[in-house]
Amino acid sequence: MSTASRVATAREILRAKAIRTFDEPIELASGKLSRHFIDGKAGLCEAADLQVACGAIHALVSDAGIAYDACGGLTLGADHLAVGVAIAGDRRWFFVRKEPKGRGTGKQIEGAEVGPGVRVLLVEDVVSTGGSMLKAFDIIAATGAEIVAAATLIDRGDTASAAFAKRGVPYFTLGTYRDFGLDPV
Repeated sequence: MSTASRVATAREILRAKAIRTFDEPIELASGKLSRHFIDGKAGLCEAADLQVACGAIHALVSDAGIAYDACGGLTLGADHLAVGVAIAGDRRWFFVRKEPKGRGTGKQIEGAEVGPGVRVLLVEDVVSTGGSMLKAFDIIAATGAEIVAAATLIDRGDTASAAFAKRGVPYFTLGTYRDFGLDPV
């Protein structure tokens, strides 16, 4: 299956299963309000749907000639994609905690070891302003790992693409608010 076909199929799954419309606006993680809520976790809770979306992300990045060793991002929005994309690309996965673990090893990054010499694909399910991705970016970058690309299912605005361009990191989406006929956030 071509990358374009994979992306188109993933978009149809997301359109049918992840986007909900409410009569009244609700608050998003970014603090912005919207009548549209995109639940990238519930929308991809069936294994076959997750496999399609993660395969599409891996294909977009690979087709761009970008190689990565590990895939991950900030928990909870990145968890299913980190594992799914890692499986699609036969790579390692990791999760970034919002705060370092308060006991045991005190780690903030769980799963694959990331640090110097590790090329990372940063993922997040739905992006409004990019705040969660950028927080994960800073935590991962502090380890010395190289963030070679960032990817999301749906970008609800225009802020994240500019932020990653400023950092010199290629940014991929399966779709934007325009593709789904949503108002920007």
